[in-house]
Amino acid sequence: MNNDNNSVEDSHEGIAEAPTSKTSSLDSLDNLDALSQYIKSTKGTREGRAIPPLEKWHPEDIADMDLTIKANGEWWHEGGQMTRESLVSLFATILWKEENNGDTEYFLKTPVQKIRIQVEDAPLLINDVGIVHEDDMSWLEFTTTTGDVVRLDDEHSIVLKAYNSNKSDSNDSDFSASDSNNSDKANQANQVSTADDVVDSQELASTEQVRPYMMVRNGLTALIGRNTFYHLTEIGALSEENGKTILKLQSGGKSYSLSMPTD
Repeated sequence: MNNDNNSVEDSHEGIAEAPTSKTSSLDSLDNLDALSQYIKSTKGTREGRAIPPLEKWHPEDIADMDLTIKANGEWWHEGGQMTRESLVSLFATILWKEENNGDTEYFLKTPVQKIRIQVEDAPLLINDVGIVHEDDMSWLEFTTTTGDVVRLDDEHSIVLKAYNSNKSDSNDSDFSASDSNNSDKANQANQVSTADDVVDSQELASTEQVRPYMMVRNGLTALIGRNTFYHLTEIGALSEENGKTILKLQSGGKSYSLSMPTD
């Protein structure tokens, strides 16, 4: 699969107004070219990367696409990685999550059809964090690889959760400290397994990892990447409380704490 890097991005944007009910052309929405054109044609007056009103769309038609969001944040379609970032970001705007009979399902949602896809872990990946100042207030602001920007607050919290995955023997290499002054923080960050730890190999044994996640939008969570989480340990304050290592973060005038794993 390489057509996502060529023909899709060259799709015509001056498409006539898209249908709001099922038509014969709907049958082809589960391929990348048609879906990309459809999203662009229904963009309307939305500017930039605004998220469409997915919660107002209630399509009855459901299709399946051979598209998987890997645990390391990569998007793969029909066995090939989607390397065009603009295309992945476009599809990420219509990501939708549903809970059905205890199972979590993910879709690319349009007004006329939901296209079921597979997600190995979190559907979004955070790869940057910084401190922004606004109205005499400082915020921790996070950015995903697909363009979402979210600040740490009560509605967008960070949690550590266990995740079972195939684990690389060299998964700690990115957290190695070259500076002895940073070694303690590096060792603490090393205890949290993140996106770069995951390898796609069925031969490796399944291992439970503790990974950091953040709520973003519409019930979608983002995995916080390894380098970003390491940066958080530098921004925040590490302390020992009741035998546990606590990472404290300040954002929006409030304090948020993460209890780091001990093993």
